[in-house]
Amino acid sequence: MYFELSTNENLLMKKIFLVLMMMFATTCMFAQEMLRVEVVNIKKSSGFIRVGLFDNEKDFLKKAVLGKSVSANEGKVTVVFESIPAGEYAISVIHDENNNEELDLNFLGIPKEGFGFGNDAKGAFGPPSFDKAKVKIGEAVVNNVITLRYF
Repeated sequence: MYFELSTNENLLMKKIFLVLMMMFATTCMFAQEMLRVEVVNIKKSSGFIRVGLFDNEKDFLKKAVLGKSVSANEGKVTVVFESIPAGEYAISVIHDENNNEELDLNFLGIPKEGFGFGNDAKGAFGPPSFDKAKVKIGEAVVNNVITLRYF
């Protein structure tokens, strides 16, 4: 069966379609996602687990764009970031046992506290590259398990 819309009904349908398209475009443009970081192999319950997210190589391990701290718990903790703009982020984790907000090093520059990176990336004689430690935040919840290393 065929029917024809009046001019007013046709105009109304076009307006509704336009509004729906604008809402869809806005949602896509400002997509906010979630990252769940599970930190395992925590040796002590003292201090804090600090997780930093870095959005570019130049600022990696210098200036995090997002960060969270949770109380350390022997074994494991989970840190959740919500409403993260879609993109690529490298992850860095430290076990700040003495709560001084930094990774303590010995006189040779070797970490005295636990540390880890996204994708469980490891570097040779230093931290891994931004690319090895990055995850892509996109359409779904991203889960990343990071094993702390202690020397």
